[in-house]
Amino acid sequence: MNVPSTETPHLRRVLTAKDLIFYGIVLIQPISPVGIFGLASRMSEGHAATAILIAMVAMSLTAASYGRMATLYPSAGSAYTYVGRAFNPHLGFLAGWAMFLDYLIIPLINVVYGALTMQRVVPGVPFLVWAGAIALIITWLNLRGVRSTARANELLLYVMCAVIGAFVFMAARHLLLHGGWGALFSIEPFYNARTFQWSTALTATSFAALTYIGFDGVTTLAEEVKEPRRTVPWATVMVCVITGAFSTVEIYLAQRVWPDSSTFLKPETAFMDVTQMVGGEWLFQAMGATVVVACIGSGLSGLAGAARLLYSMGRDNVLPRRLFGRLDAKRGIPAFNIAFLGVLSFFGAWLISYARAAEVLNFGAFLGFLGVNAAAFWEYGIRRRDGHARRWLMDFVVPGLGFAFCLVIWLNLARPAQIAGCAWLLAGIVYLALLTRGFRVEPVALDFSEDAPGNEKEPPRS
Repeated sequence: MNVPSTETPHLRRVLTAKDLIFYGIVLIQPISPVGIFGLASRMSEGHAATAILIAMVAMSLTAASYGRMATLYPSAGSAYTYVGRAFNPHLGFLAGWAMFLDYLIIPLINVVYGALTMQRVVPGVPFLVWAGAIALIITWLNLRGVRSTARANELLLYVMCAVIGAFVFMAARHLLLHGGWGALFSIEPFYNARTFQWSTALTATSFAALTYIGFDGVTTLAEEVKEPRRTVPWATVMVCVITGAFSTVEIYLAQRVWPDSSTFLKPETAFMDVTQMVGGEWLFQAMGATVVVACIGSGLSGLAGAARLLYSMGRDNVLPRRLFGRLDAKRGIPAFNIAFLGVLSFFGAWLISYARAAEVLNFGAFLGFLGVNAAAFWEYGIRRRDGHARRWLMDFVVPGLGFAFCLVIWLNLARPAQIAGCAWLLAGIVYLALLTRGFRVEPVALDFSEDAPGNEKEPPRS
């Protein structure tokens, strides 16, 4: 006779560092530098590779803070929880409010860049037609309950690696044929004395940091990792380092092939012009197709996550429950939220450029990064939890430097992005004051977790 088990179900600790790193690379995507190349090159006057490396330092330090905070709060995995538990629930709410802005921007930015790419692949069709088509696709698929799976993401990752690998080979071949070893190896993409300025490099860094957005998703798997205290911080940092390495190679070669950023036909899609120069029409089309599929996949997941977040906020009366806190009776999905975000993404693509959308996205992201570094500094360096032996490098230097780097990058965001972000933050402060009757009661915790209703995840497999 079988006796029913009374053991509480729990997540199994089966994931290794390799699993986490692979998962992080899938989230960030190897083609992430494609979208930032032309604009970052113009902003930095030919030093996009330098901007990528500076951003890598800031992200690696911040990744260490994320990893260490994830070992303290493994079920949360979000900046708003780390800030709220380390300091104050009201500050945590504002960190979540900044993240909420990112959730709204992610599907929009994928619609914008996907439409820009399709314009290059199939010229003659207006941008708004492509934006409407992509917004409609990701909205329709979400309304049908179709979401990207881990296996589809793995397949897309291999395709991306193949296309990028072809580009690296053909770009190196092009440089050797047209200029020899001196054309292939040069310090100019990192430092050109004629044009280098710290102000322009830091402005480009604030934009180029978009390459790394998504690395923090690794920490959401902390409860399923073997030896999380050692593995999670190390794997999170390695995701940033690996991303920085292959991004630097891609941007370096693109800059060597096309060093004069003032001659780009369209800065937003300049990388595609480089692929056409080194590989001809087939590589141009392959890169375009890969980018569009990646934008649809990322937009699909981004819109799904944003719709579920709106549902959680509506369910908890943070937003009007009648609108945002409802689920479709037949399909069990927040249909109104999905449709609302689809329309918002289309009209947003009409009103905001890719560069501005990316900068606003980075405003919210870096505000969260600042909070996580400060929380790690406080929890490990100042509070000193029981049984923790103080380590000056990890407890003070790493989060302190991470905070400083992120602050410099955040302050160097373009002025329009700072104005828009500050307006959003001010709106959050006013809204929080209304929700908490003048900050007298604790705010409702915003639910960004992957296991929120409708946000179930499939962990990576070895």
